[in-house]
Amino acid sequence: MADYKCLLYEVKDAVATLTLNRPERLNALGDTLRDDLYDAVLRASQDADVRVLVVTGAGKGFCAGGDVKAMNDTKEGRAPARPLEDKVAPLRDRVLLAMRDAPKPVIAAVNGAAAGAGMNLALGCDMRLASTAAKFTQAFVKRGLHPDWGGTYFLPRLVGMAKACELIFTGEIIDAQEALRLGIVNAVYAPEELMPAAYELARKIAAGPPVAIRLAKRALYHSAETDLRGALEFETFAQNICSETEDAREGIRAFVEKRAPAFKGR
Repeated sequence: MADYKCLLYEVKDAVATLTLNRPERLNALGDTLRDDLYDAVLRASQDADVRVLVVTGAGKGFCAGGDVKAMNDTKEGRAPARPLEDKVAPLRDRVLLAMRDAPKPVIAAVNGAAAGAGMNLALGCDMRLASTAAKFTQAFVKRGLHPDWGGTYFLPRLVGMAKACELIFTGEIIDAQEALRLGIVNAVYAPEELMPAAYELARKIAAGPPVAIRLAKRALYHSAETDLRGALEFETFAQNICSETEDAREGIRAFVEKRAPAFKGR
């Protein structure tokens, strides 16, 4: 287990678990948590023994977003001034970019409140599973602030523009079942079933061919930003790479021999 101040990092069965670990602040993104999370995502991305990342929170919350208590400790309770925000933004944004650029799938296991930046951190993952105890809110408007951590990018792509406007303009709190209905989360589980379900999904993905999955992740996000011709061209590029791998030959042999394939990532 790697040693971080505000994050727990553990690798088991080819799955890296990144646990946000400021439970006394509902894992608000203060202290060293942003830096810890960025380093952990890079660490898992570069570790050949890791095939899937799972992000979750310690204690009752997933992530309360920005550390509002710390903001309140500034002069007159004001949010950080622009020069400070200009310094924080690159540190914040690099976490999301690292998750998007990670060559491995990232699963959010949302165990409790995911508010503001905490909701958007979950949206920045490739998939989301939620506990029935989870709550989601674009809470920025309640603090007189503008969404950050990619909320205006991720949310309309999941729920459509009109619903994204509603959630961002009102700061409404929605429960896990409503998040499921809207397509924000893939599935909802009882609290005690959330992490077993997350690991079951992670292990299922980890058993697959890493090269093909890495390229499929890139293709999916690439296709969201390009036209059909561009998507087809990338698919051809990726398929040509995969067809030359040992994993492709193993997959074909396993099919013919009627057995489960053993993919090596080569």
